[in-house]
Amino acid sequence: MLFYTAFLMGLLGSLHCVGMCGPIALALPQSQASRRALLISRLLYNLGRIATYTVLGLVVGLLGKGLVLAGLQQGVSISLGLLILLAMFAPRTLTYRLERIGPMPRLLVFLKRSFGALFRGKGRLTFVWIGLLNGLLPCGLVYLALAGAIATGEIAGGMLYMALFGLGTLPMLLGLSLLGNFIRPSLRAWLYRRLVPVFTFSLACLFILRGLNLGIPYLSPQIHTHEKGVEMECCHK
Repeated sequence: MLFYTAFLMGLLGSLHCVGMCGPIALALPQSQASRRALLISRLLYNLGRIATYTVLGLVVGLLGKGLVLAGLQQGVSISLGLLILLAMFAPRTLTYRLERIGPMPRLLVFLKRSFGALFRGKGRLTFVWIGLLNGLLPCGLVYLALAGAIATGEIAGGMLYMALFGLGTLPMLLGLSLLGNFIRPSLRAWLYRRLVPVFTFSLACLFILRGLNLGIPYLSPQIHTHEKGVEMECCHK
């Protein structure tokens, strides 16, 4: 069930992506060749984004795997759910300050300079590199997806979770890069305010339920830790 949430998160959250990544998608170098070349360039850009998300999923999947082996998966799942809830209701001024500490400002400077150089480039690889760097942009939605990837407790699971999340964002951002801003900003903002908070709250509750180990099939399966590893009862026989 957790993997379905990854695609849905990307699909619903892509309304937010239009605001965050939309300017980059709209500013991509225009191909003077055929429509086919235009489509390929936009697909390469989006595949670059998804590739970065997948690699990030590998990194946090390693972390999640280590937590599982240490027997901490349930506590981590509950903690992630609570952190998501806290982030939802935290004042925007607090989250803004947190985004300005640590290595984040230096990362933004690096990305800004790199984007400037790439947008002057030519060739198909340029679009791949723009997408790869785009996936590194600080984004609350990506952080939420990474939390879900950690909760899988597996390396492959973390990669798959982030890949599905990226695929969920593909229809909106690909359409935007091809057709322009085809959804009115007012409608996009209304949908984002209504849909994303509900989904985020539901995902946080799912993390907490999974960590509580209640033995509810798929929703909160029973987890047994023993010498051979971790066993999860997904359903009743």
